[in-house]
Amino acid sequence: MTDVGQTFGVYVHWPFCAQKCPYCDFNSHVRFKGWDEARFLAAYKREIDWVAEQTGKRTVTSIFFGGGTPSLMQADTVAAIIEHIEKRWGIGREAEITLEANPGSVEAGRFRGFRDAGVNRVSIGVQSLRDHELRKLGRIHSVDEAKAALAIARGTFERFSFDLIYARPGQTVEGWRAELAEALDLAGDHLSLYQLTIEPDTPYAALHAQGKLVIPDDHDASVLYEVTEELTGKRGLAAYEVSNYARPGSESRHNLLYWRYGEYAGVGPGAHGRIRIGNSRTATVAERNPEGWAAHVEEAGHGFTEMTKLARAEQADEMLLMGLRLSEGIDLDRLAELGGARPSAGAIAELESLGLLQSACQSSASTGDWRKNELNDIVHCAGPGLAPEKNVLGPNRIRVTPAGRLVLNAVVAKLSKSFQPAERMDNLRTAV
Repeated sequence: MTDVGQTFGVYVHWPFCAQKCPYCDFNSHVRFKGWDEARFLAAYKREIDWVAEQTGKRTVTSIFFGGGTPSLMQADTVAAIIEHIEKRWGIGREAEITLEANPGSVEAGRFRGFRDAGVNRVSIGVQSLRDHELRKLGRIHSVDEAKAALAIARGTFERFSFDLIYARPGQTVEGWRAELAEALDLAGDHLSLYQLTIEPDTPYAALHAQGKLVIPDDHDASVLYEVTEELTGKRGLAAYEVSNYARPGSESRHNLLYWRYGEYAGVGPGAHGRIRIGNSRTATVAERNPEGWAAHVEEAGHGFTEMTKLARAEQADEMLLMGLRLSEGIDLDRLAELGGARPSAGAIAELESLGLLQSACQSSASTGDWRKNELNDIVHCAGPGLAPEKNVLGPNRIRVTPAGRLVLNAVVAKLSKSFQPAERMDNLRTAV
């Protein structure tokens, strides 16, 4: 088992796409005349050098190439970045190295090269298995191309996953049930299933504001969510996070590092990181414009526009927000150690009475099945390869219920507002 304090990830952001999707608010850019890949590779290496000098020696347990569309990179570029990470930090023998890919024929044709570069997991942005829906989503691949890419991925990589978007305009329960069943036939051990959300400053946001784009309301979206839970559970895929489903041991280790509030370096245009510099946890944010970022790196050695030492209260809020996305929930003792605060017992009790929160490892015998697709309590409490630092069967872990997941932000806000200094809470508990 790996202690959360011993994990260290590197996120590498590749900012370029062949086309900008109308629902996307990620830091992605289209360059019809191409880009200077050699320049960007040099900038990635230099920023890695700078971050490594700040963090000191670490062993990298996961690398994630996100974007944008990283599968538009040359395999030699990916290999050079991985080699430089190895040079500056060292990469663990069982490290997970993921690359996001689109299913277009160009990217799929590079899969073998990515594998040879060191990538051992791909995450493919399929988004829909219906051609007319792909066109609405602004995707430039077809369903046949997506299926071909999945077949190549299955035969090339140790692990693969793909994404689908549901709760799309006009989507019916019957339609989603059929599409998801088809997806599960194509899936390996992991699926990411996201409800469509309207993000600010996107073409979809403008259409939605004009009433030209109508998505399912909360009730209809919750029914689609229940179908998602039902079908994935029948196939043995547990919802280990709000939108991510996997067989035990096949969870995305890099994303778990985020949600468990581990340490990771963010490299590349617009990348965010959370690294320890000395005794301080520091949030880093890089320049979003790709060419501006490269120029900043060439001048200063890094492209960061913000480097903020996080106060303990800020860390507590971040850990709460991230950790409650997980089925295993969060360890309140670790929250108190990191952030110096605990949610009040009253707030926890109120949320429990509303059916939105519960102790993470209460037995299903005493509480009823808290999830329709529950595999076992230990899976949800321990997770893959990373046991909680405290006794998982103790009373000091909380998690949201399926109903709580639908109003997660409200649950987090309620708990955050109730924070009390950990020392005071511990003294009260001892006195009782």
